[in-house]
Amino acid sequence: LLLPPLLPLLLLLLQLILLLPTATTAAIMANFFEKLKLRVEAVDSLLCVGLDPHKAELAEDSAEGAYKFCEQLILETKDVAAAYKPNAAFFEVFGIAGAEALERVLKLIPKEIPIVLDAKRGDIGSTSEAYARAAYETLNCDSVTVSPYLGGDACSPFLKDKTKGAWVLCKTSNPGSADLQTMEVAEGKPLYLHVAELCCNTWAKEHNNAGLVVGATDVEALRRVRAVLPNVWFLSPGVGAQGGDLAAALEAGLSADGLGMLLPISRGISKASDRRAAAEAFRKDINAVREAKKKAA
Repeated sequence: LLLPPLLPLLLLLLQLILLLPTATTAAIMANFFEKLKLRVEAVDSLLCVGLDPHKAELAEDSAEGAYKFCEQLILETKDVAAAYKPNAAFFEVFGIAGAEALERVLKLIPKEIPIVLDAKRGDIGSTSEAYARAAYETLNCDSVTVSPYLGGDACSPFLKDKTKGAWVLCKTSNPGSADLQTMEVAEGKPLYLHVAELCCNTWAKEHNNAGLVVGATDVEALRRVRAVLPNVWFLSPGVGAQGGDLAAALEAGLSADGLGMLLPISRGISKASDRRAAAEAFRKDINAVREAKKKAA
């Protein structure tokens, strides 16, 4: 006798149960680094394939040549790539045609694979707002590299949208990084460590959507930043052409769960005679260190 009055309530509960997986998925996808983690787990890879169409590697020195170079690289690596990192400079050099080529390249990347736009943006607030819109709305990239030199107000526009991520330059992989980034700002504390803590603990504390660019060429920097920020993701270039030690970098920079690092590799893959095999070899080498670290933990 009580069933008819309770029927609408039971139907509502059933609908909520059916919708729960969708709602949970939406919550997971809300944060950029959760999307990245899902991709990493799906392909068991921390490999970030760099899309750097260097002039010397192009069959034709043109925007179309850059596009075809990237098209082939994506085709050969999309099964093992945790992310792609197109470098804006190699497209901008071709002017309007290059900008159009970059847009076409981005559309080739499967939607489930996060994109790191390597543009190293950073300016006064209104200009950074425009840069952020260009990266996130016009180009529809998931994340972008950002310079912290102008301070928090310059980085803020890149951190407003929790579904997007900003990779803030911390300790870069180039030799000249020591000119500024290792200067002590307090007793025994280098500038890069101050940037890391300020960025992740203050500027990005609302959405936790900042990662740090910490080069694989500086193992000590990786170790020190990881010690103070155990769960923050690193973008760690420098393996391959720049001579970084892959195993040493991973030992120092991986988080305790074997995650926390993206390894961008460009020429180490693009110059290989078999790009697919090269990408798979890098993934295998990375995963060997990950497994050893997880077992040790």
